[in-house]
Amino acid sequence: MKKTDYFSVRLVNNELVFLDQTLLPYEEKYFTTSSYERIALAIERLEIRGAPLIGIAAAYALALSQKEIFNFSLFEKAYERLKSTRPTAVNLFSALNRVRKIVDNYNVNNSAKGEIFNLLIAEAKAIHNEDEDMCRLIGINGLSLFTKKMNVLTHCNTGKLATGGEGTAFNVIKSAFENDLVNHVYADETRPLFQGSRLTAFELHKNNIPFSVLPDSAAASLFALGKVDIVLAGADRIARNGDSANKIGTYNLALLANYHDIPFYIAAPSTTIDLTTDDASGIPIEQRNRSEVIGIFPENEVTKNIDVYNPSFDITPSKLITGIITEKGIFNFPYSF
Repeated sequence: MKKTDYFSVRLVNNELVFLDQTLLPYEEKYFTTSSYERIALAIERLEIRGAPLIGIAAAYALALSQKEIFNFSLFEKAYERLKSTRPTAVNLFSALNRVRKIVDNYNVNNSAKGEIFNLLIAEAKAIHNEDEDMCRLIGINGLSLFTKKMNVLTHCNTGKLATGGEGTAFNVIKSAFENDLVNHVYADETRPLFQGSRLTAFELHKNNIPFSVLPDSAAASLFALGKVDIVLAGADRIARNGDSANKIGTYNLALLANYHDIPFYIAAPSTTIDLTTDDASGIPIEQRNRSEVIGIFPENEVTKNIDVYNPSFDITPSKLITGIITEKGIFNFPYSF
């Protein structure tokens, strides 16, 4: 396998092969399964993560629940199980609903039961292929923001590990680098699970892009030193007015960029825009287990009683976002999708 030939998920012989991202960057280990429950657990455990990729994996999982024989009760059970895995990323729900619509609109009878699995798999593949194409276009559209060789600051992970293609914000960086328009990339470590220092560093290394990892709390000093020309981040859900939910710590960067007069952009496919949600008030924020924060310490009388606030995401108000890069173009504040 070439240095850049890693992949996040792939359908092989009607089984899902996925890279366990919790083991990166130390081990590139792939798992193969056709169990929707195993895929649901992989999403919950962040073995599979990133808003577009969650949707893709869930679509495959729902289709695979009908691999042996069509069973509507099992289909509904799988749908509800996958739907419950993570609440914030809207791609999860839109992908599941697309697959479910195949069943809702199909006249299932005895002669059709073998055929419907192929239709469900075809829809999941279509979702995967569409995301790959959207990533490509996001990279092309974002390239217009680079008028000179720039230093980029990014947060969390937005590359191939988070999408069905080459990434969102990461693919903008990659496209700019390939056109000699990136000087250096600064990647926030992204506490508490280090998606920046583990995953983005992994992908930057794989693509030979020069980079440094910094503690999240060091970003302000980087701005103060004038070392940031542009900030690029992803999103898990974007409301109709442009308010954007992304990995916790994104809002901090938007505030810093605004204060230092540095452009702050979100890159995401149009599938991440939730037109049924007017603004931030309608976006659910996932709260994750305290062990992700406190688990790095040996348990004793003090640590076992420490309360933890561990939201997985925060929301950046639309007025702090210079622009939102999608496959359809770059939208600017005030947003109207």
